[in-house]
Amino acid sequence: EYVDRKYNMKHGLPMVDPLEIFKKDYNGNVSLFTFLDGGSLASDILLLKALAGEFKKCSYFEIGTWRGESAVNMAEVAEEVYTLNLSDDELIARGLSQEYIEQQGYFSRSNKKITHLRGNSRNFDFTSPGKKFDLIFIDGSHHYEDVKSDTRNVFQSLMHENSIVVWHDYGITPEDIRYEVLAGILDGVRKEDHKHIYHVAQTKSAIFIRKDIRSGILTKPVCPNHYYSLDIKYHATNQREI
Repeated sequence: EYVDRKYNMKHGLPMVDPLEIFKKDYNGNVSLFTFLDGGSLASDILLLKALAGEFKKCSYFEIGTWRGESAVNMAEVAEEVYTLNLSDDELIARGLSQEYIEQQGYFSRSNKKITHLRGNSRNFDFTSPGKKFDLIFIDGSHHYEDVKSDTRNVFQSLMHENSIVVWHDYGITPEDIRYEVLAGILDGVRKEDHKHIYHVAQTKSAIFIRKDIRSGILTKPVCPNHYYSLDIKYHATNQREI
């Protein structure tokens, strides 16, 4: 009701097909994927990796490390990867278990290409990296105030004129809008930038990109006029079981 009343977006963001963004074959590899709770969809990671290809020597920043799946995948295609997550002390203060805390950066912590930053994105100094980034992935807390704060901080401190921003969990599923996140996105950017924000079809992601893109409206059930092909392999990790 808030989003509809303030922004007339009862049906959410305009939805765009990935092929409208890239105007070329949309294929790639997701090398690490757990199918566990709290992570991105394979289609979300493929989107990020394809977007990295829009830049020469892509610099990538993400808010929300969790197990490090997205960071590890991005380290394969980006020149540099920064990931920001809450400190262990703050996670403990929030009552989270030691088992949960030990899984932060499970896959990414040993990757020397990835810079792990610790802190609360509400008060983190986003100027501390001392640079702007090509691609930014906002995937921290999905509460309204946090999404709005993260969005404002990213737009104020991390972006250059051609930067692309992706928000995860704009959708609860690819067909169901998470309006709390949408409200935080819309309130976190200038109104004149709303025309550059889309929902990417068959993902849970929203994207800010300065391109004129043909788009439509999400209608349920979505007609599956595009689909993915997956070759799946099952691996054991060398890390101790948690």
